[in-house]
Amino acid sequence: MEVEIVASLTGLAGLAIGLATGLAVRVSERAQRTAVATNPVGSLPPGVASVLSVLRSSAVVVDGEDRVLRASSAARAYGLVSGDHLVVDEVIAMTRLVRRDGEIRETEIQVGPNGARRRADGRWFAVRVAPLGSHGLVLVLAEDLTDMRRTEAIRRDFVANVSHELKTPVGALSLLAETVESAADDPDAVRRFAGRMQYESVRLNNLVQDLMTLSRVQGDEPLPELTPVTLEEVMAEALERCQIKAVAKDIQLAAGGEDGLRVRADQELLVTALRNLVDNAVAYSPEHTRVVVSTRRCDETHVEINVTDQGIGIPEAEIERIFERFYRVDPARSRQTGGTGLGLAIVKHVTSKHGGDVTVWSKEGHGSTFTIRLPLIDTPRRPAAGATAFPAPQNTAREATP
Repeated sequence: MEVEIVASLTGLAGLAIGLATGLAVRVSERAQRTAVATNPVGSLPPGVASVLSVLRSSAVVVDGEDRVLRASSAARAYGLVSGDHLVVDEVIAMTRLVRRDGEIRETEIQVGPNGARRRADGRWFAVRVAPLGSHGLVLVLAEDLTDMRRTEAIRRDFVANVSHELKTPVGALSLLAETVESAADDPDAVRRFAGRMQYESVRLNNLVQDLMTLSRVQGDEPLPELTPVTLEEVMAEALERCQIKAVAKDIQLAAGGEDGLRVRADQELLVTALRNLVDNAVAYSPEHTRVVVSTRRCDETHVEINVTDQGIGIPEAEIERIFERFYRVDPARSRQTGGTGLGLAIVKHVTSKHGGDVTVWSKEGHGSTFTIRLPLIDTPRRPAAGATAFPAPQNTAREATP
């Protein structure tokens, strides 16, 4: 009897334990289902979206089936993502490898506007792909390197151009020196080659001076200690420096405009910019023509300096590029006139440094007009000058603006 009672009690205890175990398993399964429902497969882990929103790089999160769960607007604009799919083959392959072995991978790619690989107009990206939590999620970060690549290309081109431009006069000087040495017994030949050496040395000096000026004005640093400058003084000095070249071609230099216009400037740099424009006007104008420099108050806060010639003009297709360093519309003619290819680049940067801009109007066979626009220092209006306002060198006239 006692044995039966003990057996019954034991059976009841086992039944209770079994029921309790089953209940615990069901509770655990329900908790797991709740957790899965809270963070289902294919969704971002908590807090990830907030982190991605503050990243500077373009960010894309891809699930286990290569579907895009989240993509920044930049990633879509740059052509990395279309709809809910990555469209760059290299990135798709990287995400699958990272999902397979969990290793972080990095590379550089070039992507065109529509996701295609096109070197002509594509953008460069540094791409980093890493696993993101569980469930096969992968994070793709793409940093835009286009500007850095473009800067590197400009630097390489600049160094190559400088090397080429320096090589020409340096090589010419070396060759002329050897020629002079071999012709020491011929005074006429020595004088002729010495004159050519002087020409090449002047050309080399001009190139070095232009490079120094350009390096000073093309950076982000502001110009120190700008002072009030009267435009009549700037025009007079610039025209005086161009007078010898103008006389050699029988080109008349004329200046006019309203007196008393002042700007805040580095006078030497402003004279250099204006001289470059007048030099170009003389170099690209035929003999017996005229170059006019004039000033005009275009509104209450700005003034314009115009340089107008009657030269050969600039082809419309070339106008957008003429302010590039070392760019020449006609390389053969530029070298013949001794130009360095830096004059208009200096004009552009000097004008920008003074808070202004430079524009050009030109028509082939009808000449060109370059316009520098600068902030004006408030001055009372004065009538336009009708007589010479400064001592003008021979062949330079001062006239009133119509």
